[in-house]
Amino acid sequence: MGESAIFSLEASAKLWSRISLVLVILSAVFFTTPLSAQQKPVVLKGGKLLTITHGVIENGVLVMENGKITAVGPAAGANIPANAQVIDVTGMTVYPGLIDSETALGLTEISAEQSTNDLLELSDEIMPHMHVYDAFHAESELIPVARLNGITNAIVAPNDHDTLPGQDSFIQLYGNSAQEMLTIRDIAMPLNFTGEQRRNESWDKRKYPSTRMGMAAQLRQAFLDAQEYVRNQADYEKKKADFAAKPANDSDKDKDKTKKQPPTPPKRDLKLEALLPYLDGKKPIVLAAEDASDLETAVSLAREFNLKFVLNHISYSQPVLDYVASLRVPVIVGPIYENPKPNERYDAVYSLPGQLAKRGVKISFASYDAHYLRNLPYQAGFASAFGLPYDEALKAITINPGEIWGVADKLGSLDVGKLANVVVASGDPLDVKTDVKQVYIGGEAVPMTSRQTRLRDQYSGK
Repeated sequence: MGESAIFSLEASAKLWSRISLVLVILSAVFFTTPLSAQQKPVVLKGGKLLTITHGVIENGVLVMENGKITAVGPAAGANIPANAQVIDVTGMTVYPGLIDSETALGLTEISAEQSTNDLLELSDEIMPHMHVYDAFHAESELIPVARLNGITNAIVAPNDHDTLPGQDSFIQLYGNSAQEMLTIRDIAMPLNFTGEQRRNESWDKRKYPSTRMGMAAQLRQAFLDAQEYVRNQADYEKKKADFAAKPANDSDKDKDKTKKQPPTPPKRDLKLEALLPYLDGKKPIVLAAEDASDLETAVSLAREFNLKFVLNHISYSQPVLDYVASLRVPVIVGPIYENPKPNERYDAVYSLPGQLAKRGVKISFASYDAHYLRNLPYQAGFASAFGLPYDEALKAITINPGEIWGVADKLGSLDVGKLANVVVASGDPLDVKTDVKQVYIGGEAVPMTSRQTRLRDQYSGK
């Protein structure tokens, strides 16, 4: 990479530390703050435990205390706290809360009513300084609907019709307020390069790119500007230090110092500042492409600026799956129900997760939606019918997204010490016939109702 594309890591670190220290501290606080104090230990006894990380336990016991899992194992010889609420889940299947790796939860309510949609900012394609948490609507009626089918955590992202549409948040699907639900506020940033981002306006003076060439050039310029922003900041810091270091006992220099003014700090640019943690590799870019050519262009751009990235979509990249595997990065897949292109096999999209897993690629499923998150486990089930091993399908909606988003120490499996986000269901989580009976988030049994269940009961005479 040329000298113009290299910026001072030390200067960048100093600048970013000033800008983001408070946000980083707040993010940590949000994730560790409990929803509410779990009143007493809860014991699930007699069920089939899908631990994800250490096999299946038939006739098992799971203990939840103070919002965390404190014991997992066979029922025989289990140590049950004396004051615990013991719940017999014999015949049921118990598994960790599911994680959706991209949704629009809290950003939209009624698709046809624009006032309820905060999905897309039309004023600019390059908006990395936008934050999902500024628009997240914790009271959305769509959240309980998803929660009732075992989804307890999700990434919330802006619409993908901008190339850099803002920064994603990681949420928990239960809480008293947005502050409780937004567990990690700025967790990643999408970079979309699918062709959908071309504006193609009809008027003469177009403001935004209408070609892929224009999109790539615009993105490249944004990252170059951010690097220049760091250099300017470092230059200002040096000048400020030199000015302050002028000796006070030199009369000539003192006289000269009275004439000179301290250096003027560069104007802050939120757009460029937002790119700095990604240029420094502190946070991942979620790189979305579908076709092979778009994928290679996007990866080349990411490598040009040494960006840490996770691949997204790649639905029609079957010809280059060996290349994808060689990148050694995780891939978010979905929606599984997309139709193949005319020149593809009928099962090209369905079999993609299995093909990736066969090559050793870590995958995670996403619904890319707000209204149909409840179908997340069925995407994994569908893929398992087209070559994805069952265990890998389960991991793709539990521990894999936990690892991808850096929360595997807290979520994604039934392990002692993790948050007690637990689902009790009538059977296999990937089976559409399975009925979720109870969801626990932070050890608390969440209400198993939604607007849909209330309407059902109202009109069915219950």
